[in-house]
Amino acid sequence: MSGADEANGTPGGARGRTAIVAGAGIGGLAAAVTLRRVGVEVTVHERAAALRPAGTALSVMSNSLTALATLGIDLGLAERGRVIETAELMTSTGGLIRKMPYRDLSARLGAPSVCVSRSALQSALLDAAGDCPIHLGSAVTGYELEPDGVRVRFEDGEEARADLLVGADGIHSAVRAQLAGPEQLREAGYLCWLAVTPFRHPRLTPGFNGHYWGRGQRFGLHDIGQGHAYWWGTRNMSPESARTWKGGRQDVARAFDGWAEVIGEVIRATPEEAVHAVPAQDRPFLERWGEGRVTLLGDAAHPMLTALAQGGSTAIEDAVVLAHSCAAAFDPAAGLRAYEQARRARTKWLVDNSYSLSRSEQEDRPLMTALRNTLMRYAPTPLLMRPFEKAMTYTSPDFAARSAEPPARL
Repeated sequence: MSGADEANGTPGGARGRTAIVAGAGIGGLAAAVTLRRVGVEVTVHERAAALRPAGTALSVMSNSLTALATLGIDLGLAERGRVIETAELMTSTGGLIRKMPYRDLSARLGAPSVCVSRSALQSALLDAAGDCPIHLGSAVTGYELEPDGVRVRFEDGEEARADLLVGADGIHSAVRAQLAGPEQLREAGYLCWLAVTPFRHPRLTPGFNGHYWGRGQRFGLHDIGQGHAYWWGTRNMSPESARTWKGGRQDVARAFDGWAEVIGEVIRATPEEAVHAVPAQDRPFLERWGEGRVTLLGDAAHPMLTALAQGGSTAIEDAVVLAHSCAAAFDPAAGLRAYEQARRARTKWLVDNSYSLSRSEQEDRPLMTALRNTLMRYAPTPLLMRPFEKAMTYTSPDFAARSAEPPARL
């Protein structure tokens, strides 16, 4: 056994296998890290010509860090971002509705949740991936199953063979398209604006996480450390308008005119080129993720809306379970099917609940908005936190070996 296998008690079934990972986003890089940890020889192929993460940020929740610890992996994210201790839910003008105690929940779960820039998370994953080959400008376009492996096709006409293909190529996955056939995106009916910017303000205390709720609009403001803030805004509009929106920073500022003063200040402090507009989209849940030596991971398998802040964290979970499953199975295809079975119920729950919670958050009818805010203000804390606790709780599948030692920082 390799050192990693011995540390984690795995049977070493993955040692010496080869895998091609399509996509070098969060899920693809996480898969490279975890599969290499159990002895798989990984090559990553990314369609983009350079590794340029979107200039935004995200929350990496307790469940993903707990999952990584089962393979002895610590990305050191608390030092790269800011630990989430409390989320403040507020009205559009800044009146407090409710504080949500994430610090207590994280303490019970044994791992923090961290708000971190995508560039910092990407750096942490690249550091952990070590000398893993990453081919840029190399888009996977399809595959051909073989009795003892898979032949992968690329946009430039080249081909490569591996024991496994992991489609981590995002919501527009080419691997998923071949596996599942034509599909329609599910449009949520609102637009998201996102940005990271240098920003200092008395309201932006260390670890501040503010969520401002209006009618058909929301705004989030988060301290991510190093004198930077991450902000996002949403606004209901038709799917076509969300897909084709071409406005700029001043249009975003006007959308939040009359909201809490700090919101206008942080938008105006943001460089024009740092503001990203993304239509809110997911897909109906896909029951079949793979065939033969091919499987899907992250947004390629189960894209979800952001209400539970679980998109990136769930992709990391996928990568951990995939690695454990490959290590436990001497038949590679059987290992992929075990991974898919282990992930199906949990990811379906996350997709479905992210969608339903998003509908409540984007409510624009005056009476229903008032009712929503009243329920959020007076609901018992355990009841309010229940879906978040379920989302943030990672449970190892039966085949996953737990590390007997504390996580070793890579």
